[in-house]
Amino acid sequence: MTQTTSLSELMTSLDEEHEGDDVSINDILKTFESRGFGPLLVIPSLLALVCPVPGIPTACGLFMALIAVQQVFGRSHPWLPERLRGVSIDADRFHRMVVRVKPWAKRFETLFKPRLEFMDTNTARRVVAVLVTLLSLSMAPLELLPFAAALPSGMLLLISLGMIARDGLVMLVGLVIAVVGALWLGVML
Repeated sequence: MTQTTSLSELMTSLDEEHEGDDVSINDILKTFESRGFGPLLVIPSLLALVCPVPGIPTACGLFMALIAVQQVFGRSHPWLPERLRGVSIDADRFHRMVVRVKPWAKRFETLFKPRLEFMDTNTARRVVAVLVTLLSLSMAPLELLPFAAALPSGMLLLISLGMIARDGLVMLVGLVIAVVGALWLGVML
């Protein structure tokens, strides 16, 4: 079981605790490593959602896939190669994102609470991790279409928030919307 922490607390913690002029993936790992996989998926999914600069959704998707695959195989804490740990975003840019997103995060946090506890079992977490991996990998090809990567990044954000709050209902809603979106996209292509 992971510690329940709100999104605004996670973002504030990272914004205040990082060192230097950049916020690196290593800073994210150090800040959230003991809190499970959910917090490590929030920041990149949020970044991919609010910063649709070419390449960002793909990089965030690959990062999230690497994290999720480790949960599929039962790791309790994520591991990343040293080179990937050094990837960073300017601290001022990250701070502006936190300031912009935090009021919205606080509004939505009232909706999250522990529910549908069967989603917090080891087996359910692994199944969710498989689906998170697939969603994360879908962001690279979807980036070719304007703003199309927003759908999987939004669903990944919802699922990871559900993981943090241990809210199985929110995770299920995110997964159902993602599956319906994938089926719709498959029909459209």
